[in-house]
Amino acid sequence: MSNASAPNSELTGPTRLTLKVWHPDCWTLEVTENVDAGVTAHTVYNTPEDTVKGHFTVYADRVEDIDDFVRATERSRLTDSVSELSPRHEFDNGASNVGNTTREMMVEYDPENSMTDSLLSHGFVHDAPVRVDDGWEYWPVIDTDDRADLRERLDSLEAANQAEIIVTKVTSVAGAKNHVSHQLDKLSNRQREVFELACRRDYYTWPRATTTRELADELDISKTTLLEHLRKAEAKLLNQYAESTP
Repeated sequence: MSNASAPNSELTGPTRLTLKVWHPDCWTLEVTENVDAGVTAHTVYNTPEDTVKGHFTVYADRVEDIDDFVRATERSRLTDSVSELSPRHEFDNGASNVGNTTREMMVEYDPENSMTDSLLSHGFVHDAPVRVDDGWEYWPVIDTDDRADLRERLDSLEAANQAEIIVTKVTSVAGAKNHVSHQLDKLSNRQREVFELACRRDYYTWPRATTTRELADELDISKTTLLEHLRKAEAKLLNQYAESTP
């Protein structure tokens, strides 16, 4: 069943939601559940063969994990073709790159195994790239229908797709353009973990209430690893802010 709490009654205008979704017969869910890598889904194109080709970015800590992801995708019964768009970089030597190792892919598959059309038919418009981690999809959507029947529509969406749906975020579209919690969807799981811990420990206050050494010790990682995670997260968040600022 969906875990859809009622949207804040003070919100005005359309509502932006992040839906955490599981549904059967999805290659990204099956692969990310079994491989230590995540993926972000970008643009999808129709093909003459009544399939779709999607553009995906795979990310992981190690090159081996991305190689495992590619092989698992090629072997999946739910994919028709797989092609890599970006070659291995010279620095991809198998060592940890702290979530910064990525590869671009095009994957062809059956659109019947996607939630896109079903979400649209229930009033949810796809709003940003979809992140997939550990067997769950994270869909940023705008709810264009009446909020009063949100739970009913989510229950119907679940039943129609044999899916499980959890609402993880609810914000006003008007107030969410630069909302940091929405931009966190751009981060990998580890980048999000480090950034959120730094915020909770008041690392960004002045004077700072903690140090990078203390944060690294709490996460049981090296200071260098923590700084790589943190700087990558900051770069993504600052780029999103710059793109949305006139």
